[in-house]
Amino acid sequence: MNGFTYLTRFLSSHSSYSRLLLLSSVSTGGLLVYAESNVESRKQVVEENQSVSAKKRVVVLGTGWAGTSFLKDLDISSYDVRVVSPRNYFAFTPLLPSVTCGTVEAQSIVEPVRNIIKKTSGEIQFCEAQCLKIDPENNKVFCRSGINDNLVGHNDFSLQYDYLIIAVGAQVNTFNTPGVMEHCHFLKEVEDAQRIRRTVIDCFEKSVIPGQTDEERRTNLHFVIVGGGPTGVEFAAELHDFVHEDLVRIYPSVKDLVKITLIQSGDHILNTFDERISSFAEQKFQRDGIEVMTGCRVISVSDHFISMNVKSTGEHVEVPYGMVLWSTGVSTRPFVKDFMEQIGQGKRRVLATDEWLRVKGCNNVYGLGDCATVDQRKIMEDISAIFRAADKDNNGSLSVEEFQDVLEDIIIHYPQVDLYRKSKHLLEATDLLRDSKGNKREEVDIEGFKLALSHVDSQMKSLPATAQVAAQQGTYLAGCFNRWEQCKSNPEGPRHFKSSGRHEFLPFR
Repeated sequence: MNGFTYLTRFLSSHSSYSRLLLLSSVSTGGLLVYAESNVESRKQVVEENQSVSAKKRVVVLGTGWAGTSFLKDLDISSYDVRVVSPRNYFAFTPLLPSVTCGTVEAQSIVEPVRNIIKKTSGEIQFCEAQCLKIDPENNKVFCRSGINDNLVGHNDFSLQYDYLIIAVGAQVNTFNTPGVMEHCHFLKEVEDAQRIRRTVIDCFEKSVIPGQTDEERRTNLHFVIVGGGPTGVEFAAELHDFVHEDLVRIYPSVKDLVKITLIQSGDHILNTFDERISSFAEQKFQRDGIEVMTGCRVISVSDHFISMNVKSTGEHVEVPYGMVLWSTGVSTRPFVKDFMEQIGQGKRRVLATDEWLRVKGCNNVYGLGDCATVDQRKIMEDISAIFRAADKDNNGSLSVEEFQDVLEDIIIHYPQVDLYRKSKHLLEATDLLRDSKGNKREEVDIEGFKLALSHVDSQMKSLPATAQVAAQQGTYLAGCFNRWEQCKSNPEGPRHFKSSGRHEFLPFR
């Protein structure tokens, strides 16, 4: 009985064990104690689960430059983050051409994703899988694992999101040219670079086998690059150095039979760059013996020949080859294209975002890197709203002082204004209000204001699809997510011209 009294006192003084079932054994006089539950512990677990579920769910698609930069800079203490990518590593893509020729080894340009996303303040979950479909209406992504099908378990799964970050890059654009997928090499992944390196060596090994004619050897040692953009030009230069610095010493008997040809549909290679850069590259290739064929459009690729049309003459030409690298640009991935159809962007070539990297038509989805483009707003589309916001006294005219009051917000929201001012060598932005003869004006009406800014949008420029831009976008967006709550109460962006208030964040620049 003393034991029972002691136990009763213990239970009354420890509320966390208040729900115990006491059974007395009649036959033995023993005491059986069964704990049904620990109320306080259960309450604590529920509260912890609620705090976890209260976090906003962020799903990141892709582990390239944009996605990795976003993950590295994101404060995940406020978010439940999941990453989906078909590759479990980050690749330093600018060095891929060097990997093709052994200048840099593949392991030197890759880093496991899980090493990058280690965080002390929380955990980021990674899934090695490919996104198949985005359902923006239900905030869900559908994915499929590409890991060995012989392993047990399902390959298909779905993830819910509150915010979705699309940073999947782009795929090679073949322009539906027959034979390209079957016979050409590409240079988008580390595996592509390693495959090219093996093929180059195979071409040399095959050329030194006895019994071949010189014509057959020339064909095997003819390396063709289709596309005169940065990737094609850099690979051609790397291949030239690889051949003349290394391979000719290993295969001296065929050193005079090697040929490198670069085919470009435009009039010049590197035509998106400054004319001086393009001219220098063409002259350098001419000195190095690399043939540059401009104005040629490839119409098909077979197992041994490239068929193309020469624009200047209309002539049809067939070129024998040993290896072809196809680098004619990129296109949108199929599941991104399907997503664009759902949100009303089906007629566009690339996913469009606003200046804050939000996908147009989906406020909780963001597009970064090569898979998206920032659709910079034209100032002439908002010129009337800007005029009304600046005209504080509503007298129908805009004074220089009123223009100066909104000028900073205009330049932040429409960077082409400052670019136009600099291109015209105007010392002050207010000089934009001068009349056609260059005379200063104290005020302008709406028509004069439109005329003054009518040529500003000619300075709009799209951002290049480079690793630097993608990385900067990831860092920018992570900063926005980290300051979200702070900027809701203290917005840092430019004013809304069509409504009151200010934007929460500065736009991406």
